[in-house]
Amino acid sequence: MSDLDTEVLPLPPRYRFRDLLLGDQSFQNDDRPHVEDFSLESSLSQVQVEFYVNENTFKERLKLFFIKNQRSSLRIRLFNFSLKLLTCLLYIIRVLLDNPALGIGCWGCVKQKYTFNGSSSEINWAPILWVERKMALWAIQVIVATISFLETMLLIYLSYKGNIWEQIIRVSFILEMVNTLPFIITIFWPPLRNLFIPVFLNCWLAKHALENMINDFHRAILRTQSAMFNQVLILFCTLLCLVFTGTCGIQHLERAGENLNLLTSFYFCIVTFSTVGYGDVTPKIWPSQFLVVIMIGVALVVLPLQFEELVYLWMERQKSGGNYSRHRAQTEKHVVLCVSSLKIDLLMDFLNEFYAHPRLQDYYVVILCPTEMDVQVRRVLQIPLWSQRVIYLQGSALKDQDLMRAKMDNGEACFILSSRNEVDRTAADHQTILRAWAVKDFAPNCPLYVQILKPENKFHVKFADHVVCEEECKYAMLALNCICPATSTLITLLVHTSRGQEGQESPEQWQRMYGRCSGNEVYHIRMGDSKFFREYEGKSFTYAAFHAHKKYGVCLIGLKREDDKSILLNPGPRHILAASDTCFYINITKEENSAFIFKQEEKQKKGQGLYEGPSRLPVHSIIASMGTVAMDLQNTECRPSQSGGGGGGNKLMVPTENGSGSRRPSIAPVLELADSSALLPCDLLSDQSEDEVTPSDDEGLSVLEYVKGYPPNSPYIGSSPTLCHLLPVKAPFCCLRLDKGCKHNSYEDAKAYGFKNKLIIVSAETAGNGLYNFIVPLRAYYRSRKELNPIVLLLDNKPDHHFLEAICCFPMVYYMEGSVDNLDSLLQCGIIYADNLVVVDKESTMSAEEDYMADAKTIVNVQTMFRLFPSLSITTELTHPSNMRFMQFRAKDSYSLALSKLEKRERENGSNLAFMFRLPFAAGRVFSISMLDTLLYQSFVKDYMISITRLLLGLDTTPGSGYLCAMKITEDDLWIRTYGRLFQKLCSSSAEIPIGIYRTECHVFTSEPHDLRAQSQVSVNVEDREDTREVKGPWGTRARPGSGHGCHTSSGDPAEHPLLRRKSLQWARKLSRRGTKHTGKVPAATEWVNQQRLSLYRRSERQELSELVKNRMKHLGLPTTGYEDVANLTASDVMNRVNLGYLQDEMNDQQNTLSYVLINPPPDTRLEPNDIVYLIRSDPLAHVASSSQSRKSSCSNKLSSCNPETRDETQL
Repeated sequence: MSDLDTEVLPLPPRYRFRDLLLGDQSFQNDDRPHVEDFSLESSLSQVQVEFYVNENTFKERLKLFFIKNQRSSLRIRLFNFSLKLLTCLLYIIRVLLDNPALGIGCWGCVKQKYTFNGSSSEINWAPILWVERKMALWAIQVIVATISFLETMLLIYLSYKGNIWEQIIRVSFILEMVNTLPFIITIFWPPLRNLFIPVFLNCWLAKHALENMINDFHRAILRTQSAMFNQVLILFCTLLCLVFTGTCGIQHLERAGENLNLLTSFYFCIVTFSTVGYGDVTPKIWPSQFLVVIMIGVALVVLPLQFEELVYLWMERQKSGGNYSRHRAQTEKHVVLCVSSLKIDLLMDFLNEFYAHPRLQDYYVVILCPTEMDVQVRRVLQIPLWSQRVIYLQGSALKDQDLMRAKMDNGEACFILSSRNEVDRTAADHQTILRAWAVKDFAPNCPLYVQILKPENKFHVKFADHVVCEEECKYAMLALNCICPATSTLITLLVHTSRGQEGQESPEQWQRMYGRCSGNEVYHIRMGDSKFFREYEGKSFTYAAFHAHKKYGVCLIGLKREDDKSILLNPGPRHILAASDTCFYINITKEENSAFIFKQEEKQKKGQGLYEGPSRLPVHSIIASMGTVAMDLQNTECRPSQSGGGGGGNKLMVPTENGSGSRRPSIAPVLELADSSALLPCDLLSDQSEDEVTPSDDEGLSVLEYVKGYPPNSPYIGSSPTLCHLLPVKAPFCCLRLDKGCKHNSYEDAKAYGFKNKLIIVSAETAGNGLYNFIVPLRAYYRSRKELNPIVLLLDNKPDHHFLEAICCFPMVYYMEGSVDNLDSLLQCGIIYADNLVVVDKESTMSAEEDYMADAKTIVNVQTMFRLFPSLSITTELTHPSNMRFMQFRAKDSYSLALSKLEKRERENGSNLAFMFRLPFAAGRVFSISMLDTLLYQSFVKDYMISITRLLLGLDTTPGSGYLCAMKITEDDLWIRTYGRLFQKLCSSSAEIPIGIYRTECHVFTSEPHDLRAQSQVSVNVEDREDTREVKGPWGTRARPGSGHGCHTSSGDPAEHPLLRRKSLQWARKLSRRGTKHTGKVPAATEWVNQQRLSLYRRSERQELSELVKNRMKHLGLPTTGYEDVANLTASDVMNRVNLGYLQDEMNDQQNTLSYVLINPPPDTRLEPNDIVYLIRSDPLAHVASSSQSRKSSCSNKLSSCNPETRDETQL
């Protein structure tokens, strides 16, 4: 034996295990001498211990069977209920067989006949006391009564707890004794066998047994949510017992009267209880009349109580929402929406997006929310459109009972949304995580769609089928907004379901075109089953993308291999398409819902080409009409591809050796198979490598300090590794502070650093982990190092060391403590040297007592900055999308009023994007994260949307997948003329896929409330200005007749296009005169004078603001040379600085620029100056397989073969 065994003291035999559990103090005393007296054999003997010996008694076993055990007690209740019903049935049989006219008397006595005398007031009690009972019927009733009596006595014995009177005085026991003991007595005293016994009162005992049986039934199957059904059943049974008792009682008492039968008595009870009271049947003797009075009194007391309980349960059910039946769950399809609090905006966004898909029209939505419905939600759910589809259940996802009510295990999907309006967003994420765990535990096969707020909490729900992290997407989208303008609008339009019918009834061309292109979405199809792409099997991806766009108007953006789960955006020309590939494309509708109408062959042979004549601006109404766009290449698609870049069989290509007179330069055809020597990605890499070796003089030696690699420190678990530009050595934390010097440098303001590029300032409340995703896309390896913008984080609270450790490896990333509503903080962080300011919504202001007031402080601060720094591009995040109408607010702007009416009209028409025509949203200057909620909803139908969105935003970097970038169209690029030719140029030269255009137009709006048609915009063309001189190209850059929307300013080099510097006030005067001439107003002189006064007033206001800023800069010791007064800017300067679509000229409040996004415009769309084209550029590292020498030689050949007229300039 081991030492451990010998140390354990043995249990003495006279002490049982129960005594040890009860804590016997005498045994616990270790000093007792008798413990040492045990021999070794007794200590080693094994003692068998029996547990729960108290349940081995006969009484406990009976109690376990009759009461405690749920299933056996349910059987006992059912048996008891059946006995009571049998006794009532036997009573009815006895009444039907009994005839008082044949004689009345006791058992074995002489029968006496009785006749009723209505004139006599005396009552003969013999017909009431004695009845005629057959022998067989008596025997059956005696047996039933004996069994009931024995069962009742047994239950009394088992439930006895020391007070016998508590058991005896119960109503159920008294009724049981009244209906059973007389039958037992008749066994020993035969004359009493004909004695009347009120057996019909057993109906109340049957009702009581039914209630107990239902309770046991619910315990047996764990159902506790059918209280409404229980109450209805109890109410019905109460009414039935009242009617049955009254019928049988009146029938028996009237044996001494008119001898009514059961049917007549039943008729009398129904007429009486319904308060009709015909009076044709009435009781004749006072006992029956007294019984009627008693029954009416009982009904007046019992029924209202029952109805009150029923109404209460009904109201509670209305609050909790009831149940979703199992039968419906098995025969219908439904999804469950779990939220902590349901707001009307969230509900409508979900319902509109979910039911926008045709295949989801038969689905039901079950909402599981722990709070009561507010008034707005209740009002919406009462609309017939939603009342038949949406079921609201008040309950918690952490309770299995509520999940059972929602039939989560039969659901097609479960959407779990976080409450973003909570002050503590981390706590909101924790609640979401627990809900996801509870749903996964209860229904492991139900697909989960989870929305999380903080990126550090994302790994807790990685088991979910689809996860959207709000802060990840938000910061990445805001970062891309700084280099690819209006990325937020582009992504929002892509993830919303629309038919492209918004704005089609508007008189303005830009609204019709913008609304039509907003209907483009991302779809997928297997290539072997596609009419769009089937003919390009075995050809390069770039070739298929160009020809599919030219022929059908669809934009192929990516694909997925059958043996690979990764989605690749623009894998490049070296990727050869296979029939098993899944193609992802942008189009108005999916291919399955498209019709194909091909024009005759003769029509495509007329003229010199599609792009020779003037092209129409409006977008085609249907995809089928886009087939006419590609008629030029339908005859050449089957020809062998030309390997060179010169002229070929394509009608679009014009020989360039004849000079540049009246013929435009040619564009090389897109090759079916890749030619590695003629692709720009090689140029891109070689240029970068050359920059590494031979930096330019103006860049300095700082370029050599950057290396490419993966960030060594990630602020949270689950971030995707991205190859970035990094510092070779981490910067000390003291060097990250912008406004304070340290021992490593003495810089204390942005001017001292001498940045070559403009700053990007981010204003946030705290340095959350999501802010890391703002930096990564701006420092990705595919960004040119010469174009890296310094990033300044303006934080209300000091960042922690964990965050600083994550960002100290990135070049030109700084932080500063300050607030966006403090002018000194803005000036110190270098706002006068910044091009972009991103204002992130603060968590502390996301919740407000009044709805939609959470954005009040942000909106006012941004409006102030807009006045102080009009040349700054400000991107603002709002909590509520409806508040975007207050951005760039002007009280007397009739055009904004017209847009507001248009928004209301689109909302009435059922549009999911009613806010899309607001100018700040169209220009990408305002964003709300709630707009991306549809990304999670849409992933139920398109499970690839989250992956594609993350690739576009740069959150995921799949090897071989491209990235989103932008290219600006300058005056020198207008020789391409149309979007279709640009598509061909990009595909043939750099293998880039354009997906849309960001267009900026100049407009002049009158401040008088006129009709939208009367206040049509006035184009401002360069050739019409008196103070400018235009240098036109061979094909001209003037606007075609009827365009009226292009702002054709000369955006090239000022040396090539000299402009006389003028005051913006003078330009506003000329603009006003031209607007007067176009609109044809009669009182031109009066309006001109009014505009002069307004301009002078605005100039005075601007001067005051300018002096305020300069005085604060002097007070802070900052140089004022960087601050430019807008009053000293010419029209050309203003327009060149506003090409991103933000209002710049505050001197003339009527002058404005509007910008909008055109997703996948038709090929014949005209390019205009300052257009910014969205591109998906292929991964530069995906095709670098050859040696460095061959890459350099191919790139040099490419550069030598290019001439200035055919070069493709890409500017970010």
